[in-house]
Amino acid sequence: MSRRISVLCFLLGLLALAVSGWLMWDRTQHAQLWRYLPLWFHVGLWLLLSAWWLGRRVGAASLRREVWLLSGLSGLLLGLAWPPLPLVFLLFVAWVPLWEAERRIAASDLSRKGWAAFGAGYLAFLLWNALTTYWVTNTAFVAGIFAILVNSLFMALVFTGWHHTRRLLPRLGVAPFVAYWMAFEFLHLNWQITWPWLNLGNAFARFPQMVQWYEWTGTFGGTLWVLVANALVWQLWRGRQEGQPFGKWRPLRLALVLVVPLLVSWWRGLAVEEKGRPAEVVVVQPDFEPHYEKFAVSASAQLQRFLKLSRRGLTDSTAWLVFPETSFGGMDRDRLAMDPLIMRLRRFIAQWPRLKLVTGIAAYRILPPDVPATPFTRYTLRGGDTIRWEAYNAAIQLSNETDTIPFYAKSKLVPGAEFLPYKDVLFFLKPIVDALQGSMAGHATQPERAVFASRDGRVGPVICYESVYGEYYTGYVRQGAEAIFIMTNDGWWDKTAGHRQHLMYASLRAIETRRSIARSANTGISAFIDQHGRIHQATAYGEEAVIRGTIRLRDDGPTFYVRYGDYLGRLAALLAAIFAFNALSRKWRSRRSGVEWPKILTK
Repeated sequence: MSRRISVLCFLLGLLALAVSGWLMWDRTQHAQLWRYLPLWFHVGLWLLLSAWWLGRRVGAASLRREVWLLSGLSGLLLGLAWPPLPLVFLLFVAWVPLWEAERRIAASDLSRKGWAAFGAGYLAFLLWNALTTYWVTNTAFVAGIFAILVNSLFMALVFTGWHHTRRLLPRLGVAPFVAYWMAFEFLHLNWQITWPWLNLGNAFARFPQMVQWYEWTGTFGGTLWVLVANALVWQLWRGRQEGQPFGKWRPLRLALVLVVPLLVSWWRGLAVEEKGRPAEVVVVQPDFEPHYEKFAVSASAQLQRFLKLSRRGLTDSTAWLVFPETSFGGMDRDRLAMDPLIMRLRRFIAQWPRLKLVTGIAAYRILPPDVPATPFTRYTLRGGDTIRWEAYNAAIQLSNETDTIPFYAKSKLVPGAEFLPYKDVLFFLKPIVDALQGSMAGHATQPERAVFASRDGRVGPVICYESVYGEYYTGYVRQGAEAIFIMTNDGWWDKTAGHRQHLMYASLRAIETRRSIARSANTGISAFIDQHGRIHQATAYGEEAVIRGTIRLRDDGPTFYVRYGDYLGRLAALLAAIFAFNALSRKWRSRRSGVEWPKILTK
C-alpha cells in the first residue's frame, strides 16, 4: 500500500512540477504574471518529498504511512487556518496530528528516531509554508523556493529539538515545545534571516475582534493560546485512545481556554473607544504593476497619474496626502529640495495650504571623501574614480509649513531582496549577488524609528515589511506617533493571498498600539484601519483608486504592549534555554555514568 502511494505521489509531483514550471516559463516569455502557479510548483515538491518518505526502507511501512498522513494533516490544517481563509478555528487542533506522529515515532523500534521526527516535521512544515506563502515565488523564482525550503527547515529543527527533549524529559510533555516554538518566533523577529510571516499569532488577523487583548500581549499571546489549546485537545484525545475516562475537569479546562480569551476580547472591544483628534487623509493607489510596467513608464507619466488621482480626493480640509512605497526614484538625499520632481510636488500641494504629502521614495547619497564608510557603503567606478554611495528605501514628508524635508530610511529590510543576511559569513556569495545585479551592502538603515511632525500632529511612516513586526512597530508610537501611515508595494506578489495577508496583519498593529492607520499600496489593497483593527474603504486590487477618510490622532498613554513589547517571547526564550540545558545535562550525566540515555527512560 505504501509503495503504491509513493509511486502515485512521485508521478503527481512530477506532473505538478512539469506543468506549473512550463506554464511559468511560458508566461514569462509573454510578459505575464504567474498568479497561483507557484502554489502547484511547491505542492509538487511536497509530493516528491512524500514519495521519498513513503519509499524509504526504514521501519514498518504502516508506520511510515501513518506518520505521513498525520504530518500531512497538520500541514493542511495549518495552511487552511491561515488568512485570508476564514477557518482560523482549525488552528486549535492543527498541531495534534503532528504531535501524535512524533509520539508514534518515539514509541517505535526505529534506530534513528531523531531523523524520522525531522522528516515528519519537514513534511508538515513544507506543506504549511507552500499553502500560505507560495506567492513569494512570484517575486523571484529561486529566492521564493529557497525561502520556503529554508523556513521549513528551521521549523523542522525546532520540532526535532523538542523530540529529543521529550525523550530525555518525558514528564514535561509538550511544555518544552511551547517554549521552543515561541522562542523560535521571537528569534525570527530579531535575527537577520527574519521571516515571521507564519508566527501563529498572525493567523487571527482575519478576525481582529477575537484578539482585542493583543494590546497587552501582542501576537505572542495568540501563539500561546493556540499551543495550549492544542495541548489540551491532544491530552483529551490520548486519554480516549488509552481508555481513560474524561472526568469533568479536562473538557472544562479546554472550554475555558477556548472561551475566556474570546469573552475578554469581546469585553475589551466594547470598552475601548476610538479616541483622538480627527484628521482628513487622502490615500492614492496608482496601480503601476512592478514587474513589467512601473520601471518602463517615465517618471513624468507616473507623476501625472499621481496628481490626477490626488485632485479627485483632495479638499480644503485634507491634512495629509499619502503615496505608496518607492513612488519616485533616483533622488539624491542631500539635494532633495532641488530635485525637479520634488519641486513639482511642492507646487502641487501649495494649492492646499494645510496639506502635507507623505510618500515613499528610492534615494541615494554620495559620501563625501571626509565621511567614513559604513556597512551599507557601495563602490562604483566612474571615470577612473571610485564613488562611494548608499541606497535607501525611504519615506519623506513635504509640507507647506517648512522647507525642511524629514527623511526616514526603511530599517527592517527584506532578506535577500534588500540586504544579504550575515554578509560577513556569506561573503563567498558575492559573485552570485553581483551577477544578479544586487549589492552585498544592501540598503542603508537607521537605528531608531522616526515620526513626521506638523501642526496637525505626528505620524509614523511605516514602509512595507516593517508592518509585520509588532515590537519594532511600537517604536513609532514610543517616538510620539499619533497615527501611522503604511506605504507598501505588494504588486510583486500578484493577485494572490500575499497582499491580503499583509493588509490583515496591519489590523493587529492597530490593536497592539491603538493607533489609526492609513495604508497606501501601489497596486492595492489600500485602506483605513481604525483603533479596533477594523478595515474601512478597502480598494480593489489592481485598479487605480483614491480614497478619503478621517483618522484619529491619538496622543494618550501607550498600551501595555507598546511599553513592554514582546515580553512573552523573551520569557519563552528563557524557558527554552532552561529546558534545553536540563535535557542536555541529563544526557551528559547518563553518558558519564555509562548508561545510554534512552534506556534510563524505561526504568
